[in-house]
Amino acid sequence: MLTAPMLRPPTTSMLSDGDMSLKSDSSDVTLTSPPSEFHPLFDSFSEADIILGSRERVLFRVNIATLKRTSAWFRAMFSLPTKATPPPGSAETLYLDEDTQTLEGLLRMVCGLSIPPLENFDDVEALLHAAEKYDMPGPTSIVRIAVMRPSFLNEPIRLYAIACRYGWVAEARLASTHTLTLNIHAPEHEHNLHKLGTTAALSLFKLHRSRREALRRRLDEPPFVNDSGDTACSHCGSIADYHTWSILKYKIIMEMDVRAAGDTICSHGLLDWPEARACWEAQCSMCSRVLYDKAETLRVVKECVDSLPQTVE
Repeated sequence: MLTAPMLRPPTTSMLSDGDMSLKSDSSDVTLTSPPSEFHPLFDSFSEADIILGSRERVLFRVNIATLKRTSAWFRAMFSLPTKATPPPGSAETLYLDEDTQTLEGLLRMVCGLSIPPLENFDDVEALLHAAEKYDMPGPTSIVRIAVMRPSFLNEPIRLYAIACRYGWVAEARLASTHTLTLNIHAPEHEHNLHKLGTTAALSLFKLHRSRREALRRRLDEPPFVNDSGDTACSHCGSIADYHTWSILKYKIIMEMDVRAAGDTICSHGLLDWPEARACWEAQCSMCSRVLYDKAETLRVVKECVDSLPQTVE
């Protein structure tokens, strides 16, 4: 699994005197930037000895010891020699690339403050990117727990992509199971599928295809009628026409292609589909007995579906 290269901590030459903000490509940026203001949750830390600023220039008072303890990136940065020691009681300012919401969430986590519920994947991905960038395993572990909520499981492909990206094996397997209710070939899922690495994408498609093909093979085995030749009526022994089962079997396989969970087959498909009703009504032309045991067929098909693989390997 590919991982992003670790960012190198900035050297002292990257920090401006008395401000520690990253240098801009243009000297006009400072003149046109909006005035800075402190975030209310981070404005009264009496022991704060560094000020972090967001992209929108919202400021956060933080303790350097907290950053060094929770972030390998900051730990390495603060180990570098500085040009000058700030006056007692003052704190230098370091502006970061993150937006205010992301930086607030990250600092809430490392500072032990209450964390509002994560509401969407955009917030999750922004936090995970920042946590990876600054090498903060604590926030990553918190987000890992938070994304197991039902609201995130409702978008299983995106959750699967994140889990694979960060090596969360259990979460990736659970998300892959939830994708079985989706037609992953549908156009609306292309955007999220593009987020997957090659190995992750192949594993997901393999899961969906293997369930369909395993069920296809099982439906050709006893007690089901296969298409290899003539089959006799179980009651009178005469050659019977089992084409209605062949049509129903094709319908079952096509349903697995668009919804690999197979739940719609067993819940109402084999009861309500026109192909199913035609199958249950089919009779032997010689003895007029029904050709199929509906209850037994439903039971065995359900057993077959339940035995299929549930997660990626």
